[in-house]
Amino acid sequence: MSSTKLSFDGGWEYAPAPQDTSHISLDDRYGLFIGGEFVEPSDGRYFDTINPATEQSLASVASAGDKDIDRAVRAARKAYEGPWSKMSAGDRGKYLFRIARMLQERSREFAVIESLDGGKPIRESRDIDIPLSAAHFFYYAGWADKLDYAFPGRDARPLGVAGQVIPWNFPLLMAAWKIAPALACGNTVVLKPAETTPLTALKLAELVRDAGLPPGVVNIVTGAGETGAALVNHPGVDKVAFTGSTAVGRAIQKSLAGTNKKYTLELGGKAANVIFADAAIDQAVEGIVNGIFFNQGHVCCAGSRLLVQESVADEVIQKLKDRMQTLIVGDPLDKNTDIGAINSKAQLERIESYLGLGREEGAEMYQGGSATPETGYWCRPTLFTGVSQSNRIVQEEIFGPVLAIQTFRTLEEALTKANNTPYGLSGGVWTDKGAKIFKMTQQVRAGVVWANTFNKFDPTSPFGGYKESGVGREGGLHGLSAYVSLEAGQ
Repeated sequence: MSSTKLSFDGGWEYAPAPQDTSHISLDDRYGLFIGGEFVEPSDGRYFDTINPATEQSLASVASAGDKDIDRAVRAARKAYEGPWSKMSAGDRGKYLFRIARMLQERSREFAVIESLDGGKPIRESRDIDIPLSAAHFFYYAGWADKLDYAFPGRDARPLGVAGQVIPWNFPLLMAAWKIAPALACGNTVVLKPAETTPLTALKLAELVRDAGLPPGVVNIVTGAGETGAALVNHPGVDKVAFTGSTAVGRAIQKSLAGTNKKYTLELGGKAANVIFADAAIDQAVEGIVNGIFFNQGHVCCAGSRLLVQESVADEVIQKLKDRMQTLIVGDPLDKNTDIGAINSKAQLERIESYLGLGREEGAEMYQGGSATPETGYWCRPTLFTGVSQSNRIVQEEIFGPVLAIQTFRTLEEALTKANNTPYGLSGGVWTDKGAKIFKMTQQVRAGVVWANTFNKFDPTSPFGGYKESGVGREGGLHGLSAYVSLEAGQ
């Protein structure tokens, strides 16, 4: 049987290569994971989590109310004051190592469930999300008994109970980012995943249970925005960690004002990729595609703005359009798919509203990629040219596979445009000259700046932004400091 076939545009495309799903295990209904076991929600409310590629229900998931949040926080407090605080740091690290190894052993299952629930291509779940999640648990497991070296001359003490709220774009990875450093520092946690992507967090709860962690060390509660608000505002929570929209981040800051709770907020972004005329153009084009299209733009640090030097703008734009035509939009479980399904109907409607807004603002829209399936939530890769700095598609986070392109003549103009947004999460620079790299990376007001690459992550490296992109850092040593109180050493 031939592995390729003639495509609609006269080129060649791969024959279907579906990922096997026979090895995964999903329950029809999931309760709340509190005190080391799955329990029914107090008011008996459940909601369906939907496969965005098929619009079919995957499972029924509990919706936690105020009583459930209180129960979870109390369980976390009991574990913190009980076995977890009495356990040696080395033994706590062993639990993190165990979770990391179990994640690796079940990586295929977690990857498939992540793609089913979130719509991202299986290649991304398989090659990025799950390995990085395990790597974060491994990394922080190693720090658990070495906090004296992380903070020399200081006595690092855990904060207590951490309330953590994570988004839908990297469900398991965001859980690992938050749970691993919190436990390594001796805290206990109550985690709320996004209501549209709760399944890998609930599967992680199974690993926590099977790994033998003391009951209450990790609690996972599911629900919508009111569930997250109840967790953030619970008086028994000592630390709040939130990743999500800037609007919700502002609301959390207001609600925590006047309290003693520590908090970290990783919020929105509008990253600029800057291509200079001396860059390796083909490499840069592939980096742009990777930074905004392969992840459907569902990354807070996605390179959703492109600043290209005027002398090579036509070449870059044409190469981008040619590359976009080769992208396959479709079944997230097909290993050939480049762009999967949009996470939810609501998110697709938001993206489509910005596409209309871009045209209304006078920009020229171009869409590439293959035809989309009739069922599910899909958006073809899109770029806008002829945009100005004041256009909303340049200033506002869209969270979809939409790229706004501007041109510049000088380095100083590129810097001015790159920094002229309310956000400051990430950025990228493409050039053959080291001096330009140093100048750009020093003056771009962003927490993470990549040079001649994009969207590369490592658990040892801190991640976070400036301005409306958040407060604090996650990852690396910075990720530890957010979960400890530092006092003068003995």
